[in-house]
Amino acid sequence: MTTRQPVERRVAGAPISWGVSEVPGWGYQLSADRVLADMRAMGLTATEFGPEGYLPAEPARRSGLLASYGLVAAGAFVPVVLHDPAIDPLADVDRALDALAGGRPVLVLAAATGRTGYDVRPEMDAAGWSTLLSNLDRATDRAAERGLVATLHPHVGTMVEKPDEVRRVLDGSAIPLCLDTGHLLIGGTDPAGLARDAAARIGHVHLKDVTASVAQQVASGEISYTEGVAGGLYRPLGRGDVDLAGVVAALEGVGYRGWYVLEQDTILDGPPTGEGPAGAVRESLSYLRRLLGGQR
Repeated sequence: MTTRQPVERRVAGAPISWGVSEVPGWGYQLSADRVLADMRAMGLTATEFGPEGYLPAEPARRSGLLASYGLVAAGAFVPVVLHDPAIDPLADVDRALDALAGGRPVLVLAAATGRTGYDVRPEMDAAGWSTLLSNLDRATDRAAERGLVATLHPHVGTMVEKPDEVRRVLDGSAIPLCLDTGHLLIGGTDPAGLARDAAARIGHVHLKDVTASVAQQVASGEISYTEGVAGGLYRPLGRGDVDLAGVVAALEGVGYRGWYVLEQDTILDGPPTGEGPAGAVRESLSYLRRLLGGQR
């Protein structure tokens, strides 16, 4: 019987919770030293990498930097175009896998549209779906050859966002999912329901809490995703409308052993004063520790 890791060894941070994003013009970008120091101060022991170039590209240097703050690598979020028959994504997948070093890192793929940002997306035809599903299996196999895990992150503004698209990935490929509670809810999927129905396919978890009224505005197209984030879409865990207790209970009930990543998109309009975004992350961490501490 596998022994569960202590809570401190199962929870990771992510630079996006400090407003660090790959999207041009997203907002003020805090330095890696500030973000990593904040993580260390609140007792986190792992982080995702953030956007390409945020941390050193060379694995040994990156691992050394994380270790200097008492952190290991939990994973890397990597948007890749997977649906275009004219593009072979394995070069990008290989480059991302090369960068994973230390800890138990997970490759978190998003089915990128090929456009900048997450505010609009094209429709995908049958050829696109066939290509995407085939490439997901190729990425899964390539990661497994290296003893690593690749997951697919359903994400607002990507080619896999809505419930029927998530189901098509589950039915048509073998790749595990990154269950992101916020993006799933905005796209129309009940995160707790997916955790119950597809627990065996969950390989990684991003925990967000969401203001349902703002999520509905994003889903209806009344406002863009970026406008939603700036307008209070995400809340510290426990303050929004996601059934986080149901998600955690469903996953823990089937023996989930992966990471829970505190990952709530934030936009900064300038250098923060005082604690800044770390306050919300600290509150979320306290809430998650209580949830996990109550699981037996």
